[in-house]
Amino acid sequence: MASSAEERIRQLTRGMLRKKLYVILSKGAATPEQIGALLPEHLEYMIGLEKAGVLFASGPLADGQGVTRGDGLTIVRAASMAEARKIAERDPFVVNGLRSFELREWTVMEGSLAIKVNLSDQSLELA
Repeated sequence: MASSAEERIRQLTRGMLRKKLYVILSKGAATPEQIGALLPEHLEYMIGLEKAGVLFASGPLADGQGVTRGDGLTIVRAASMAEARKIAERDPFVVNGLRSFELREWTVMEGSLAIKVNLSDQSLELA
């Protein structure tokens, strides 16, 4: 017989998304000058992933003062951990030894995303 807590968990999670994504936690191992030299190539790679529908979100990590040290977080859509690893390994920062990474599977369960469409100027806002 299931406990009341187990039953409540089933009720609460029954309709949740359960979308599998992959998180790439990148650790910087380079000077700002080295990062800057390859930043255009890295950004082109990320934009390409975005346009292909692979990239969910990506950006630098900072401390509480807004200072970045070359670390980053990238979330990708992939069919498997192996595919996500290949995506991470192709990042120009990784290819050139400026970053290492840790790869984790992430199951999106809850949260929200709002999109506001402004018809007057055909713009979008994320909230």
